[in-house]
Amino acid sequence: MLYWLLYSLHEYYFPFNVFRYITFRTAMAVITAFILTFFLLPYLIRMLKRLNMIQQVRDDGPQSHLKKAGTPTMGGILILGSIVVTALLWMDLKNPYMWVITAGTVCFGIIGLLDDYLKIVRKNHKGLRACQKFGLQILVATGISLFLYYNPLDPYSTKLSVPFFKKWLIDLGMFYIPFSIFVIVGSSNAVNLTDGIDGLAIGLVAIAVLANGALVYISGHAGLAKYLQVLYLPKTGELTIFCGAIFGAALGFLWYNAYPAEIFMGDVGSLGLGGALGILAVITKHEIVLAVVGGIFVVETVSVILQVASYKLTGRRVFKMAPIHHHFEVKGWAESKTVVRFWIVGILLALLSLSTLKLR
Repeated sequence: MLYWLLYSLHEYYFPFNVFRYITFRTAMAVITAFILTFFLLPYLIRMLKRLNMIQQVRDDGPQSHLKKAGTPTMGGILILGSIVVTALLWMDLKNPYMWVITAGTVCFGIIGLLDDYLKIVRKNHKGLRACQKFGLQILVATGISLFLYYNPLDPYSTKLSVPFFKKWLIDLGMFYIPFSIFVIVGSSNAVNLTDGIDGLAIGLVAIAVLANGALVYISGHAGLAKYLQVLYLPKTGELTIFCGAIFGAALGFLWYNAYPAEIFMGDVGSLGLGGALGILAVITKHEIVLAVVGGIFVVETVSVILQVASYKLTGRRVFKMAPIHHHFEVKGWAESKTVVRFWIVGILLALLSLSTLKLR
């Protein structure tokens, strides 16, 4: 809305022309989302405490986590709210991709909100049943995948882009739909599994979306896409602003979520943010790159799968505890050290994903 209002004034005062630039509006999105999250979170924390929306801690987890009981959760409501408000303010509302990613993010957040509601208000520690959670996620992801499959704006609607090679495309045909569903749902749940230590998941989301923002901007810029020999996808550059909104909201939330956390984001935040990363990847054809930049999320998910499979098949556990961040905690790593080390790996993976731009 601000984009339309302020840019329209450039006819009367030339400096308003700056609002047409995606880079400028992305910077404004980062600042806007940060301010909204940073200044509103203290009020949300107090409100959640009054409503008794507090974290329930498992007694079979790391003993150091028992002291987290009573910490308010569901802070993801404000994260997603800040992102949506920022997107509406600074993005081009005529851009169809803006509505796809905004609606998808909100829908995944609502699924997480239902899960949190059952766990916290209804005192059902399991929340939504697995079939309910996955069923709703698949339903949302299917709608998004069908839109992208029949999208007339995308000349590569069924193509899978392989990084490190010059426009090496694999045409998945109809298989693009189940593939994109897998990417979106997998990304959502991977971030959810990673959200188990103060600041870990939100920090990694900030790192991943920063790298993805650079890739998205290049893919949506005809000149840069041609120079770096990547796919040019018209109108996707506007999604850089959405990346900026996620990054700003993540920084604002991290201020209060860093160890020792004053608030947790809950499933409403982790499922919503994970879904946003997945949707971003399938729109911009960076599905494989997402697995690189979000390598920690992948490892966390695989660790849970291996743990469950091994225990059911052999009765033995591969890790002391899963997801793998708990394994290192049980081994004796301090929580803050575990978070920082995982962030370091996340930064290295982000740099590796950006290197795909030149190694082609």
